[in-house]
Amino acid sequence: CSRVFSIALVFLNKYLLSDPSLKVSLIQFPIQLDAPLFVTWYQCVVTVGLCFALSWLAKKFPAYISFPAMTVDRKISREVLPLSIVFVAMIAFNNLCLKYVGVSFYYVGRSLTTVFNVVCSYLILGKTTSYPACGCCLLIIGGFFLGVDQEDASGSLSVSGVVYGVLASLMVALNAIYTQRSLGVVGDNIWRLTMYNNLNACFLFLPLMLFNAELGEVMYFTHLFSCWFWTLLTISGVFGFMMGYVTGWQIQATSALTHNISGTAKAAAQTVMAVIWWSEIKTGMWWVSNIVVLFGSGLYTYVKGKELKASLPTVTSLPSDKRPLMSTKTSEPDDDDDSN
Repeated sequence: CSRVFSIALVFLNKYLLSDPSLKVSLIQFPIQLDAPLFVTWYQCVVTVGLCFALSWLAKKFPAYISFPAMTVDRKISREVLPLSIVFVAMIAFNNLCLKYVGVSFYYVGRSLTTVFNVVCSYLILGKTTSYPACGCCLLIIGGFFLGVDQEDASGSLSVSGVVYGVLASLMVALNAIYTQRSLGVVGDNIWRLTMYNNLNACFLFLPLMLFNAELGEVMYFTHLFSCWFWTLLTISGVFGFMMGYVTGWQIQATSALTHNISGTAKAAAQTVMAVIWWSEIKTGMWWVSNIVVLFGSGLYTYVKGKELKASLPTVTSLPSDKRPLMSTKTSEPDDDDDSN
């Protein structure tokens, strides 16, 4: 379910961010708003609003809705600020990448996240990575450069889009590290962290939009007061929020490994859907680059999963003649136990 929201969000953001030549003919509403930071800012506003709305509903209907209480604490907001700066850079570069590259190339363009995870974990956390996992990273890097080469050969390469994709991949890796560091500030509650993160982002985006001259672009936008435009923006914000919610639920219900495997499958489906939707013609080597990246990412997930399983302590069963310290059965105490 999270993958449905994820794919829908990518396609919707592409529609909102890309130029008119890529608009789907079925939607007779060509959006020509050149303000990717504004779109991202509004999605953050929607996320904050949903957090407070669900918190209020949880108070009113505790039997039906479970959601943590949301309050704003300036001290916590300041402590979360480093994460928020990385978060703003991550989603800004992510949407800028999507603005300049096609959805079919989007996954390859941002495929270096795994590689940056390994590099940042070593440089910041001092964690080393096994040789098999590093080999998987080399596969991903090879697939990335092959994909860039094939995009260039087909004449659809956007250097800006590739650069933004690489920067987005770096920020995704840093965001994961800073998220782990910031969870303790909010009592290990991911939803409170989401609220503070997006709340800070709402303010951080304002000077960026001003510097990028997007405020004027928005003010003079032809469809600024169109219900359809704001509906699409709001839906994109809801999709982003729901994707985070369902992703967290999926990891809790299954495992991070299962989540990553489904993410790889989602990327493959998203690529095929984009090629079909926009009637793109791709070379055989272009498809090979996607397969290499997908295979490398999936293999990395498999290798890390095996390493994690091997690192877990082995629980040895007690001998049959030993009684457990705590029995699961409730029974009357034996007379022999009354030695005290």
